[in-house]
Amino acid sequence: MTELWRVDFHSHTVYSKDGLAAIRSFVDSARRAELQRIAVTDHNTIRGARDAFSLAPDLIIPGEEIMTREGELLGYYVREEIPKGLTPEDAITRLREQGAVISVSHPFDRLRRGAWKTDALARIAPKVDAVEGFNARCLFAGDNRSAAEFARSRNLPVTAGSDAHAAFELGACGLELPPFHDGPSLLAALRGARVFGRLSPWWVHFFSTYAKWKKRISARNP
Repeated sequence: MTELWRVDFHSHTVYSKDGLAAIRSFVDSARRAELQRIAVTDHNTIRGARDAFSLAPDLIIPGEEIMTREGELLGYYVREEIPKGLTPEDAITRLREQGAVISVSHPFDRLRRGAWKTDALARIAPKVDAVEGFNARCLFAGDNRSAAEFARSRNLPVTAGSDAHAAFELGACGLELPPFHDGPSLLAALRGARVFGRLSPWWVHFFSTYAKWKKRISARNP
């Protein structure tokens, strides 16, 4: 029987403006969740991914969640940080230049600032590798179903992740898929993947709000 890994493809550390998980706590919690790999995808930075990878290279996929002018993208095996505010096409080009695998974050989540309009999503679909078909922090299950249906309609595989902003959320959902070790092998593995896990409770969003508030206060009172 083929070995399958459990992988969380969307998570945040304290390096995200709305993240609370210190790097050591993040790594320890991911191991307790019995994940074989986890993608660190902080908002518009790879500092958390680099720190986590240096601590646990056997566990961490260095990534980034990038806010473009029209929605958010997820990059995996990112080596060079992508700035926010680019057009989607420019961000995709920069990710391609470094061999990253590209997914689209929570494309139909009606409550997210980083959600996508349908025409923009259709325009970039041929240029990406996958669509996030299950995000544990979506409050409406139908938004995840819409993402998965869009992926199927474009013959794109899905990614899935907890979108954790606190360590206890890690592993709430993800993919079970064959082992991989880099971008090309990840692309192959995604075609044989299946989603595991559940939606997170609505109250986890309070942790993100608290993190932003706490960091604003700390910045004003160093």
